[in-house]
Amino acid sequence: MIRSRLPWVSIFILFVFLMMAILGDLIAPQDMYAQNLMKRLEPPVWMEGGSWAHIFGTDALGRDILSRLIGGVRTSLAIGIIGLLIGGGIGGAVGIIAGYSGRYVDTIIMRLADASLSCPMILFALLLSVSLGSGITSALTAICMVIWAPFARVVRSEVLVIREMDYVKVAQISGASSIRVLFRHILPNVANTLIAFAGLQIGFIIILEATLSFLGVGISPPTPAWGSMTAEGREYLATHWWVSVIPGTAITITVVAFTLFGDWLRDRLDPRLGRKDWHPS
Repeated sequence: MIRSRLPWVSIFILFVFLMMAILGDLIAPQDMYAQNLMKRLEPPVWMEGGSWAHIFGTDALGRDILSRLIGGVRTSLAIGIIGLLIGGGIGGAVGIIAGYSGRYVDTIIMRLADASLSCPMILFALLLSVSLGSGITSALTAICMVIWAPFARVVRSEVLVIREMDYVKVAQISGASSIRVLFRHILPNVANTLIAFAGLQIGFIIILEATLSFLGVGISPPTPAWGSMTAEGREYLATHWWVSVIPGTAITITVVAFTLFGDWLRDRLDPRLGRKDWHPS
């Protein structure tokens, strides 16, 4: 049964994080880079010894966790969206070409995709990041190299069905060029699948970026990133848990919100889900 109701909780969470990313410098209560060793490892405001000056406490260098959390939103969303647009766009384009061309082109592209998918994605991204060095550019490159293959396979399977439809055959018989067929008949019919799959993948991209930062090969310090913030608090987990738990919780909430929204988007854009009267025209 298709879920017609909007996932309001997910939309609200994502809207809040989006506003934090856009207005981060204006709403951050403290300088996210400022260090104050006199106030290192202060607890959150709801714990004994906490203060409203540092609502979520401070880290080992005395930096305000809430301010760095707000800065980390911008990093995670920017890398997630840019990586999705580039990697997903490349994968979608390659999948369309492979599915429509068939034969040798399809075989070569799909074997490359299989080779990419045969290695665990996080391990593959880690190896690429280590090779390229830490930084935003290398993290984006690693993410794009990892996610293009799933997009290519999903889109290619859809194109294999669409290219056999009558309207595509009629266009080909009428003398339409391959470019016209691709842009006029193929692309519009795979757009829903591409958008729905992108909605489900952005959560994975955020986890991937956080994992790379956690392992020290993603976003370079002192740029705030949720993964590196979580890693910085590992040695204090038993006594000062908030240094790791708060950014880790932010990652979890964001990924769950994107996943639920992507799941709803898939149900809305795929006419075959939950509609007994649907049949291909």
